[in-house]
Amino acid sequence: MALNLPQKIGALTTITPGDQVGTAKRRPSIAPMSTANMRCGLRTSGETEALTPPLSPCRSPIRTGLEVACQALTTDLTVETSPDVQEQKHLLEVPKGEGVPVYVMLPLDTVKPDGSLNRKKAMYVSLMGLKNAGVKGVMVDVWWGLVEKDAPTAYNWNGYTELMEMAKQVGLKVQAVMSFHQCGGNVGDSVTIPLPRWAVEEMEKDPDLCYSDQWGRRNYEYVSLGCDTLPVLKGRSPVQCYADFMRAFRDQFASYLGNTIIEIQVGMGPAGELRYPSYPELNGTWKFPGIGAFQCYDKYMRSSLQAAALETGKPEWGHSGPTDAGGYNNWPEDTAFFRKEGGGWNGQYGEFFLSWYSQMLLDHGERIVSAASSLFSNRPGVKISVKVAGIHWHYGTRSHAAELTAGYYNARSRDGYLPIARMLARHGAVFNFTCLEMRDCEQPADACCRPEALVKQVASAAKEAGVRLAGENALPRYDETAHEQVLNAATSGDADDKMVAFTYLRLNPELFKYENWKKFVAFVEQMRKGKAQSREVVEREAELFVQATSPFVQEAGVALMSA
Repeated sequence: MALNLPQKIGALTTITPGDQVGTAKRRPSIAPMSTANMRCGLRTSGETEALTPPLSPCRSPIRTGLEVACQALTTDLTVETSPDVQEQKHLLEVPKGEGVPVYVMLPLDTVKPDGSLNRKKAMYVSLMGLKNAGVKGVMVDVWWGLVEKDAPTAYNWNGYTELMEMAKQVGLKVQAVMSFHQCGGNVGDSVTIPLPRWAVEEMEKDPDLCYSDQWGRRNYEYVSLGCDTLPVLKGRSPVQCYADFMRAFRDQFASYLGNTIIEIQVGMGPAGELRYPSYPELNGTWKFPGIGAFQCYDKYMRSSLQAAALETGKPEWGHSGPTDAGGYNNWPEDTAFFRKEGGGWNGQYGEFFLSWYSQMLLDHGERIVSAASSLFSNRPGVKISVKVAGIHWHYGTRSHAAELTAGYYNARSRDGYLPIARMLARHGAVFNFTCLEMRDCEQPADACCRPEALVKQVASAAKEAGVRLAGENALPRYDETAHEQVLNAATSGDADDKMVAFTYLRLNPELFKYENWKKFVAFVEQMRKGKAQSREVVEREAELFVQATSPFVQEAGVALMSA
């Protein structure tokens, strides 16, 4: 049975008269914690446990697995399941049929370049904090460029094995992202993790393995989908490489699948999203709210375009993509192709090209999700998901230019998300969508941004296709306005319309700041209960809970910053 916030507070702060040092069940002891210095110390085995009142109205010591987490900061972490952790695993489980479970994305550099787990002690403390706040689990990028970086099929899972065991101990579920893209060059990328060294070598030998724009810029974020089925990576095709990687992951973590690892999100493009790299931020190539640029000028994409044009009976359409679609930072009305009146996007050639361009992306997605579903289909309790980008700028225009360059053939007279939803439905995959936290009024009006309308359209497409929807926030937000926006989007409609999960961006020291943490705890509780309880009541309960856990939470923030 799940505990509400008052019950959690009681579990954290109440000691019965008989729970005295020497007679209570043995727990790891910690040194007194003061508000001036939150570092935790250890006592020797002969010392008694000093109980210092936490910052709590009830002035009682914190008596949970939080002590284990604090201890982890001052000792070398060993991967052994603590009895204190074990006995609490059931406390914050979200009952079936109640609300929307919340997950939290882990830092991009959770695993170090050498393959080991980064910031072990800080990670353990942070996971304990999330668990005690009612978070269901965490999401982590499993980087192709780290695990298989040195040689084909030579996998190093060490850091991820440590993380999965740690999550299991704490009692958190894991959404594992098969990240086949480069980290660096997109919104929020704080570190750089390139593709595997041997794959980059092949791309340097044959630059047409990279996505290319009409000006000859090569993009190394992700291997071009034009060569999906060709043996261009040391004798294997890109899709074979992705399938082999997922198979190796499945075999390595077989004992965690279905109990700790409950979701495999399959990366399909830049930032792990099913799209073309049409708006790369690297080196200032693109800036919001530019329309982006088509990525179909490598020889493999051009060959496919030529074949499609011949089949249509218009060979002249196969020479190139649109030449009048402007540049990365143009706006629709700056271009002949995307303009409202008489734009080429709405003509015969435009319809041909955009149908081909979007279908290539759909076929790419189908190949990879098909491989993933076949690999994990016999693993009960594991679902497959795919992330789609929330491209909300210029959504209010007729052409939806920014969506078109990314591969989503979505316009006033055409639903570009329904084909994606139907493709995912064929494989039982979850449709994961971003920008749930955004409101129209927060965006520049002249760029015709419509994130709220976009989210509603995607939800409608998912419902029509019979595919379950999950969500994420696109940018870090800690305010109640964003939380409420997510709550409304995730829990609107009847029970069947609720999202299956929401993943919060991202675990960092900012999240553990007192006010941010208090709002986050209240948000998690509201998501768990839906709209069954008033926001004011939840906020009051969250205030008490956060005060009770304040020393530990401050310690988690300090640990992350110092690490």
